Amino acid sequence: MRYLVSASAAALVLAAVLAAAPRLAGAKDECGATPPDQEALKLVPCVAAGKDPDSKPSDRCCAAVKEIGERSPACLCAVLLSKIVRRVGVKPEVAITIPKRCDLTDRPIGYKCGGTLRTV
Repeated sequence: MRYLVSASAAALVLAAVLAAAPRLAGAKDECGATPPDQEALKLVPCVAAGKDPDSKPSDRCCAAVKEIGERSPACLCAVLLSKIVRRVGVKPEVAITIPKRCDLTDRPIGYKCGGTLRTV
C-alpha cells in the first residue's frame, strides 16, 4: 500500500511538473520535436526502479524504456538524466541502469549517458 501511494504521488508530481514546463513548439533536440521532459512522462512506471538499484523494473517500465531507446538512445539518455526526472527523486546514476536491469538485449552496449561511467 505504501508503495502504491508513493508511486501515485511521484506520478502526480511528475505530471504537474511536466504540465508547468514550458513547451517549445517545433523544437528539435535529442527526442525530435518532443522535449525530453515530456518524454519523461512515459517513464512514470520506472520511478521506483530509478530510486532503488536493487529493484526489478516493472514490465511497463521496461516496455517504455525499450520504446524510447529503440527510437533514439540519445533521447533515452536525455530523459533518464533530465532535471524533471530528478525532481521526483530518481537518481540519474540509478536510472541509467534500468535498460540493463530490464535485460534489454538490443540496448546500445557501451553507449554512455552524459558524463557518467555507467552504460545503459
